[in-house]
Amino acid sequence: MMNMINAFRAPSRAVAEWFCVGPTSSFPNIETGDDSLTQPRTCAPKTPVTSDDNALAATKPGCKVFHVSSTDTSQRTELSLTDDAAAPDESSADIGPQADLSDQVLVFQYKGKFHAIDNKCPHSSFPLFKGVPFDIEDFGIVLSAGITCPKHGWSFDLFSGMADRGNYKLKVWEVQLRDVANKAVTDDTGKGKEEQEVWVRRKQRMG
Repeated sequence: MMNMINAFRAPSRAVAEWFCVGPTSSFPNIETGDDSLTQPRTCAPKTPVTSDDNALAATKPGCKVFHVSSTDTSQRTELSLTDDAAAPDESSADIGPQADLSDQVLVFQYKGKFHAIDNKCPHSSFPLFKGVPFDIEDFGIVLSAGITCPKHGWSFDLFSGMADRGNYKLKVWEVQLRDVANKAVTDDTGKGKEEQEVWVRRKQRMG
């Protein structure tokens, strides 16, 4: 009986914790799926709204990748997106196609919506930060969004994680946008708006 009760025990706080992956303005808004997520793009304008904010628009990769401990989310490291690194280590924290992709989360913004997914393709174990996002359409009507893994061309729904073939399923993380007090930036139209931070966590099992 004790073993049955433990099987339904709620996850520990350390595992279920939300954590911040940066301000929304640090993520380029990917409008088209013509290039991989790592393609450098211009972030949202950050024209100063307050006198102490001197941050300007910058060109950055279209995504971020973090290694997050499966037992304690406070143990996490943002990884450098390089193609030639064999594996992440303490000195370089790089990631390449041959790296150990376990416990890595990929975060990006596609057409104004933030997504957080496992960086590991469930079919080929290839890093999805090299993937290409796209609209899932039916007769010209956008139904959802997906990502295509470049290794074998398999695609996965960014909301459900379902593959376009087979029974493989991509793990999707939860995402929240939280306001930052006394911090403002300008949007694409030049209007001031409150800065927000992107917070993610592993999706929790129900029950």
